[in-house]
Amino acid sequence: MKAVNNSMADKKLIGVDLGGTTTKFGILTPAGDVQQRWSIETDVLEDGRQIIPNIIDSIKHHLDMYDMSAEQFLGIGMGSPGSVDLTAGTVTGAFNLNWSGTVYPKRDIEAATGIPFYIDNDANVAAMGERWMGAGDNDPNVTFVTLGTGVGGGIIADGRLLHGVAGSAGELGHITVQPGGYLCTCGKRGCLEQYASATGVVHIARDMAEEYAGDAKLKFMLDDGEDITSKIVFDLAKENDPLALKVVDKVSFYLGLALANVGNMLNPKYIVIGGGVSAAGDFLLQRVQQNFEENTFPNVRQTTSLRLATLGNEAGIVGAASLVLQDQAETEE
Repeated sequence: MKAVNNSMADKKLIGVDLGGTTTKFGILTPAGDVQQRWSIETDVLEDGRQIIPNIIDSIKHHLDMYDMSAEQFLGIGMGSPGSVDLTAGTVTGAFNLNWSGTVYPKRDIEAATGIPFYIDNDANVAAMGERWMGAGDNDPNVTFVTLGTGVGGGIIADGRLLHGVAGSAGELGHITVQPGGYLCTCGKRGCLEQYASATGVVHIARDMAEEYAGDAKLKFMLDDGEDITSKIVFDLAKENDPLALKVVDKVSFYLGLALANVGNMLNPKYIVIGGGVSAAGDFLLQRVQQNFEENTFPNVRQTTSLRLATLGNEAGIVGAASLVLQDQAETEE
């Protein structure tokens, strides 16, 4: 991210992180400092038709509250689920928002606020946030992978976010790690998402428990019909539960293999791991690192580092705000 010129420096940015349950907002300086934060519930009822009006109302309400006007802002950036058309500012097929058709956030939000608006996919935006103010140290080459309910990703190469020909660059969750493996929601088999997401960890645990003959608390819980989460699996592994350790080793193998392939292809300075599953911290990172090293080309092994994300819930609003600056920088080139 380039330094901002003085005329821009006293203006502000708005970042919006649109999620399936919560929409988060932030007012930031062009240096990336979050000055105000708030959130609202995402209303997905009635095909999600209240989502954009609610975002507009919330922005207007807070600008009134802080006694601010449109002229004080360089722009609004937003990260959204679904397929995003960057130029048109539209979103298609964001099913967790109940948006089955095409929605027009840019058109509607610009018209209502009078502030320029920029949008990108939510995983790309989180990648931008971690790269700019988080574990990416603002390096021009950073790949971000987020391990949540699914697995998402974003790739910044030579300072630019990669989109590909149809916006699907960085779909790291759909790297095949087990040919013919678990069926993915995307329709193909063996995707990383089915092995390293929160739901994937539980799926592996259930399958391994069926074959496991030894004594393990995780097996007892599963055989007893208890609901388990990926956090429970990792917590038990940290307590040396033998089955939980086997599950974590398997997850780490698949994730390390996928990230090694990413490293061999892109050779970024950092591959940053975020999302709920990454809360397992160094316990997960050390095991993934081992598999990463076994599967990387020597030069990549020595120059690409794995890191845990540092921004947590703020990555989305910070990255969204940075879309405004990226547009300014490209306009000046």
